[in-house]
Amino acid sequence: MKVVFMGTPDFAKESLEALHNAKYDILAVVTNIDKPQGRGMKLVASPVKQFAQEHGLKVMQPEKVRKNTEFLDEIRKLKPDIICVVAYGKILPQELLDIPKLGCINVHGSLLPKYRGAAPIQWAVINGEKVTGITTMYMDAGMDTGDMLLKEEVTIGEDETTGELWDRLSKIGANLLIETLKKIENGTIKRVKQGDDFSLAPMLNKEMANIDWEEKNAREIKNLVRGLNPIMGAYSFLNGKKIKFWKVDAMTNENFFDKFNEFKEYDYKFKNIAPGTILYVNDKAGFYVKAKEGILSLLEVQGENAKRMPFGDFLRGNHINAADMFEKE
Repeated sequence: MKVVFMGTPDFAKESLEALHNAKYDILAVVTNIDKPQGRGMKLVASPVKQFAQEHGLKVMQPEKVRKNTEFLDEIRKLKPDIICVVAYGKILPQELLDIPKLGCINVHGSLLPKYRGAAPIQWAVINGEKVTGITTMYMDAGMDTGDMLLKEEVTIGEDETTGELWDRLSKIGANLLIETLKKIENGTIKRVKQGDDFSLAPMLNKEMANIDWEEKNAREIKNLVRGLNPIMGAYSFLNGKKIKFWKVDAMTNENFFDKFNEFKEYDYKFKNIAPGTILYVNDKAGFYVKAKEGILSLLEVQGENAKRMPFGDFLRGNHINAADMFEKE
């Protein structure tokens, strides 16, 4: 089977490596253009491009795919049997989807039709989902609307971050892609139409990382922190300085009172304490903040112009008091 592979991040690199190890004839690897990174803004190749170059595979990096006659003609000349797309980053035009005789296959990081879109893994964590998975599907001109092929479900860990889940699903996706191709080759693949009960997973934006203490309870804030780790980090402002949260835990008022008996007599006052208020701060015993409902325990944070660090190290280097307040920008 002659394959053209399209993908960009490390998630896609796992699938490309699986194709290479399975001895598929990879005619070309299509990936996004090199992007500037770091303080020096040096151009850096995508993980997919790096793997392709290391293994002598043809690399193509069109700035755009739609209405790109030169690129489309080059793909036609390659005469691929199938195109495999994994986190490429662009919507593909129908002219490209029509080229391979066996169609275009996509590896998607959710259990479709849930979480169609650009950030399915991140939104599954942010929304506190208990399960997610990988779906392979035939591509059409819509946004992740094609016929489903194979699925594999996984449980999301209580404290699992997007980064951790991303790594797990990338390997599952790679294996499921190979299994899908084998079934296509031997004619045993079954297509399943997607229903109308779908949800969307749009691109993340920086504004959503700003914690809204008035609207979110402790569990929701924890899920937001997990979901934005390691992409950008959720944050809030304390005494005018931006503090990023990388690891937190959620607890009920009862949990907090059990841990700190001296607060039990003030139970009746808790409903009058503003969300975002620091309840207790000690570099050994913990760093606790009141949410709309419940209490947030800060475990790993990052101050302005500083590195990520455990709460104890952060508190030893910063003067913070109980009753100080985290605030939305």
